Amino acid sequence: MKKVKEPYSYANIKLGEFEAEKCPKCNETFFTEISSDEIDKRAKELGLWGIGQSGKIGYSGNSLILRIPKKIAKFLKLKKGEEIFIHPEGENRLVVET
Repeated sequence: MKKVKEPYSYANIKLGEFEAEKCPKCNETFFTEISSDEIDKRAKELGLWGIGQSGKIGYSGNSLILRIPKKIAKFLKLKKGEEIFIHPEGENRLVVET
């Protein structure tokens, strides 16, 4: 194992570079306990901590609607009537872009 500084991102948001151990053979990265605490702290500072939530699918007329939890809508600064782009990414992933 080799000690390195490795970048870490969550939800495509870069949180910084943190100390980790990297296997030179398989390239797998293991963040140290201290780094893990620093990552959690940075995610909390940016409002990312615990942002993942369940949502619901509902009906509106003949269409299905996606209800976005308030915490996520606030983080993304979504407003009623705002244009979004929705596309599938495989069979089990739906991407919503603002």
